[in-house]
This record gives sequence, C-alpha cells and structure tokens, in this order.
Amino acid sequence: MTSSMVSEIVDFKSLSLESNVEKRGELARQVALLFSKTWERCSEEQIDIYDDVMMRLSEMVEVQARVYMSECLSSLRRAPEETVRQLAKDEIEVAAPILRKSTVLREQDLLEIAGALSDAHRMAIAEREIISEPVSEVLVEKGDKPVRLQVAANDGAMLNERVVEKLMQDAREDETMQYSLGARGDLADEQIEELIGFASEQVRLRLLETGRSDDAARLPHAARFAAQKLSNDYWLARYDFETAAGRVLGLARDGKLNETVLRRFAEEERFAEAAACFALLAGVGYEEAKHWMVRNDTTPFISVCRAIDLNLMTLQALLKIGPWRYRLTAKDRQQAISSFQKMDLSKARKVLQQWKEGWSD
Repeated sequence: MTSSMVSEIVDFKSLSLESNVEKRGELARQVALLFSKTWERCSEEQIDIYDDVMMRLSEMVEVQARVYMSECLSSLRRAPEETVRQLAKDEIEVAAPILRKSTVLREQDLLEIAGALSDAHRMAIAEREIISEPVSEVLVEKGDKPVRLQVAANDGAMLNERVVEKLMQDAREDETMQYSLGARGDLADEQIEELIGFASEQVRLRLLETGRSDDAARLPHAARFAAQKLSNDYWLARYDFETAAGRVLGLARDGKLNETVLRRFAEEERFAEAAACFALLAGVGYEEAKHWMVRNDTTPFISVCRAIDLNLMTLQALLKIGPWRYRLTAKDRQQAISSFQKMDLSKARKVLQQWKEGWSD
C-alpha cells in the first residue's frame, strides 16, 4: 500500500458500519505505521491525504489504537499537523507521547493545552526537551506542585523572573524544589543568593560544595539557559524543511511570495517556511538561510535583511521564531535591531553581492 492509495482504500462509510472495533483499530495502526515508515518520501499532497485519513480514523477507534498512532507520530519532525494537534488534546494516555516529543506542535498549541487541559497534560509538556519562556510560565501558573517541580528540574525550560519568583516561593517550604533550582545553570547571582539564604542546611552545603555561591558572578543572566549550548545541527533537525520548501516554491510560482507572506510565516511560528521565504526573497541558498537563522551570531542575517530592505516589524518578528525564540536573549534581539537600523543600505547590498559572487565561484 502506497500513501497515494490510502484515501481510496479506506471506505469510511462502510467502516462506520463495521461493528468489529478491533478491525477499525488495526486499520488505524496500519495507516500510522505506514506513514512512520514512509514520511520522508511523502509529498505535501500525500501528507494532506494521511492527515485527513488519520483524523477520521482517530475518531472511530478506541484509546489503545490512538495511543499507537500517537507513538508512531510523536518522534517525526514531519507529520500530519491536524492529526498531531487532535491527538495532543486527547486523553492523557494518547496525548502524552505527542506532548513530550513532537516538534510538529507549535508554541500556540502548547500554550492552549497547558492552559486548558489537565495537570497530567501539563506534566507531559513539562518533560519536553525544550520549553519556551511563555510555555514555562503557563505551566508554573496553572500547574500543580509536581508540574512546577518538573519545570524547575528541566534544564531546557526557559524561565523568566516571574516564574523563578514563584518557584522560589515553593522552595521556601520544599527541599526538593531547593535542590532543583540550585542545580540550574541559568539563575542570576541575586537569585542564587536568595536561595542560599533560606535553603535547608543540607541544600546549602551542597551549593557551597559545588562553588555556586562563590561562582555566582560568573553565572549567565537568567534569560540564557542550558539549551543554548546545543549545536546548530540539533536545532535544524527539529524542523520539516522539505515540506516548507515545497509550500514556499508553490507560492513563488503563483507570484504570491512577498514580505507580507514572510511576516505572516513568522507570526504563525512557521520557522521552516520563513527560512525558505527569506532565502527566495534574498536570492540566497536555502542552506545558507537556514544556518544564518539558527546561529547565535545574527550578523550575516541582519546584513541580508538590510540589503533587501526588510521592514523593521518583519525583522522583529523573525528574531522571535524558531531557534531564536530560545537562543537569543532580549538584549541580543535589541542589539540585532540596533545594528540593522544603523547599517548602511548600499554597503549591505555590496556585502550581499560579494557573498553571492563567492558562492558562484
């Protein structure tokens, strides 16, 4: 069975009349398994077919079949988006694999689920490898004590000052929270001093033994977090650039590609599409654009943005999506914007032209 045949093979009218629940469940498992084995070769149209089929099947099968579907899709960076979202909002047994792992879910999806569903759903989100500052804030505001402990213990969770303050309140009466906060690498010096001030003797001794109090001045600012140490390749592997390139090329062929579309991609948190759109608008290679938009050093990206005379609002939106949502601090973004505003247009265009000539040699 090939992916292009899936929608023709599944007779939903007859299936809805099928009294054998196990038969429907087995079909759902087979379709999910087939996609998990062939997703890298699927076209955008084929993925849309899978999305329609799996969405409808998920409404016709029992929990265990949906759990299997969720497990098949959770680790794929390219998966039917609507199906993934539906499974993420399902019962926790179904939702957990998606909430813990799926990079197909966007931040808005996570915010909605964290705000509206159960603490079990919030716990699964709190176990994600990377958690943005807004999502961490909702988890801590809405979550119960175990959820807050998990956020504090997660080095990939970005914490703002309000979140740290709330966790500090918990820590005053909870030694486990004291340990979790004390082990983080992103607390500011004054926050560590506050923690040491009320921590239990056991926790205080551990902090002093590891030199946290003496080394406080060398700690990074609170806005930086452990995930910034990860490689560029790690971040690039999280996105579905193949499908994004197809979508953007389609817009370009139809004459619909412009800066407004680029800004919309940024506002919708579609990093892969934004990178493809940026590459075409700038006339640079997709690989170059992808790497520029993941690096901590924003200089090449800013130079190209100035050379193609992007609007400041577009630049601001782009600096807040994808890896830069996690890797850039507010200060980094402000410095990038300042550099953009000061940069001479003609010089930026000259630099871009030199780069293009260098690539063609």
